[in-house]
Amino acid sequence: MLDIPTVQRAAPSKAGLVDPFGRHVTYLRVSVTDRCDFRCVYCMAEDMQFLPKRDLLTLEELDRISSAFVERGVKRLRLTGGEPLVRRNLMQLVRRLSRHLESGALQELTLTTNGSQLAKFADELADCGVRRINVSLDTMDPERFRRITRRGDFATVMDGIRAAQAAGIRIKLNAVALKGVNEDELSEMVRWSHGQGMDLTLIETMPLGEIDEDRTDRYLPLSVVRERLSREFTLSDLPERTGGPARYVSVTETGGKLGFITPMTHNFCEGCNRVRLTCTGTLFMCLGQEDAADLRSVMRSSESDEALHRAIDAAIARKPKGHDFVIDRTTSRPSVSRHMSVTGG
Repeated sequence: MLDIPTVQRAAPSKAGLVDPFGRHVTYLRVSVTDRCDFRCVYCMAEDMQFLPKRDLLTLEELDRISSAFVERGVKRLRLTGGEPLVRRNLMQLVRRLSRHLESGALQELTLTTNGSQLAKFADELADCGVRRINVSLDTMDPERFRRITRRGDFATVMDGIRAAQAAGIRIKLNAVALKGVNEDELSEMVRWSHGQGMDLTLIETMPLGEIDEDRTDRYLPLSVVRERLSREFTLSDLPERTGGPARYVSVTETGGKLGFITPMTHNFCEGCNRVRLTCTGTLFMCLGQEDAADLRSVMRSSESDEALHRAIDAAIARKPKGHDFVIDRTTSRPSVSRHMSVTGG
């Protein structure tokens, strides 16, 4: 197996990245592929047209851009997709990026996965310093799981979760709350996940990309979900803030932690500390806006990273205050045309 070569490049500045609103950008989400082995109904169309493989950044280029951000003060790096573990030779990239953990420049290297390939890679991920991951799981019912994902196998995902836990990796489950689909089992998911030593975060569906149904049919405000859960559990707000979108509560009856990501009912942008890099080298400063910066062409134009750092600075200077997500019957088109799998989940 070939290793990605390490290339030493000098940056023009070690200054941290601060946006126009004084928010320090310390978290980079990197999509390594737009491909996925699932076709979740709320995420993408069943007949998706994926990018030609030639358009994707190479593993070396993903390493180069990610490392430039680490040099500028990014402390958390998350690999996403699509499904990141379907990217060929991805573990070469993970192993290369782990050098930033060893140096202390990076505090966390992690990923978000659907769990389908997790049993294969759990031990190697742990060996590379990955200490926790997010697994997307919207139901505990195998038949319902098949319907939501259109092709996923629930037992395979469960095997992956168990393999990751056996390797010492801590897991947080992410579940999209879907009206008329899984709303009847969310309380049971709280009990089960906490009983297995995993935190759970619930997410409102977001208007990203055209899918095969009207999102208003599936949109379930988490304010409604929280009120329902409060009839069964004692929920106490936690003060912790990660700079991310989740707001957390403790659940007295289970002893676990429950997160709520509410892009629709509560704008979570005031503390945003993150940007997103797509698998084609496009940097989105906000998930819910179309403005972006092309880092691929800048990077490929020079072996030095000076121009790359200037492009990153210019992009961060345009980071907006917040997104403009809307879901209602009068707004039939998605707020953002690209699918989540293109931006990075």
